[in-house]
Amino acid sequence: MAALGWLTPRRRSATARSVLAGEASAEAARKSSQEAQEAQEAQQALEAQQAAEREPEFPVIGDDRAAAFFDLDNTVMQGAAIFHFGRGLYKRKFFETRDLARFAWQQAWFRLAGVEDPEHMQDVRDSALSIVKGHRVAELETIGEEIYDEYMADRMWPGTRALAQAHLDAGQKVWLVTAAPVEIAQVIARRLGLTGALGTVAESVDGIYTGKLVGEPLHGPAKAEAVRALAAAEGLDLSRCAAYSDSHNDIPMLSLVGHPYAINPDSKLRRYAREKDWRLRDYRTGRKAAKVGIPAAAGVGAVAGGTAAAIALSRRRR
Repeated sequence: MAALGWLTPRRRSATARSVLAGEASAEAARKSSQEAQEAQEAQQALEAQQAAEREPEFPVIGDDRAAAFFDLDNTVMQGAAIFHFGRGLYKRKFFETRDLARFAWQQAWFRLAGVEDPEHMQDVRDSALSIVKGHRVAELETIGEEIYDEYMADRMWPGTRALAQAHLDAGQKVWLVTAAPVEIAQVIARRLGLTGALGTVAESVDGIYTGKLVGEPLHGPAKAEAVRALAAAEGLDLSRCAAYSDSHNDIPMLSLVGHPYAINPDSKLRRYAREKDWRLRDYRTGRKAAKVGIPAAAGVGAVAGGTAAAIALSRRRR
């Protein structure tokens, strides 16, 4: 019995110490978890504050002295509007199969290169001007509506459209600014619910195209001048305006506003935008793929295939 009495207190004492140790461990774990949660919440609050300071809410609702200017080709729409316009004109027998082949090659080059080369684009515009020479402006405007539905409507970038809609929802005007013919640009702007469009103006006399331009194509610095002139006429504060483009050729326009965005940028614009700490958005599935990979190859194949089919059909008809 003496031995048993000696063991019993030790057991009770060990049990009490175990309970104490367990409670202390649980309390330490709970306190540590609470501290970690508080630290995480504090970090999240700090990051949110820094983000708010770095990128304030934009566009500003009700700011009627602000507007947004969007480049068209590869910014709002995949590919170049003038190429799709050419396809539509060919369908309506405005020109021959050999001209379609040239348009197809130019579109393929544009998709593969992923950038706008001024000389190349000038060649394209010269081709288009020679095609519309002698036709009525009203006729081309009507055809432009049809071509939009056939070739352009499903080629708009949803992400860029959302950006444009955000400006509209904020009560601001939204303009397309493009080297494409102003008649086509205005059709696209109207169909997208935008305010309007600035584009290249082809000369016409008594409502008939002469085959010449008024001034020069709305490209590069000319876009910046068009935006500057429109801002003055509309009473806009350019420091509160935004501009969006994919091309380094539009750096003059982007530099003109207080909120420049590089959208699906080419390599030169991407590099410049990073140096200037401009905002970037890329809605392509992959920059490399969009430039020279599978999607581009598929697009080229579709155009080339369509051209081959058209040539074969033309030969059978002869």
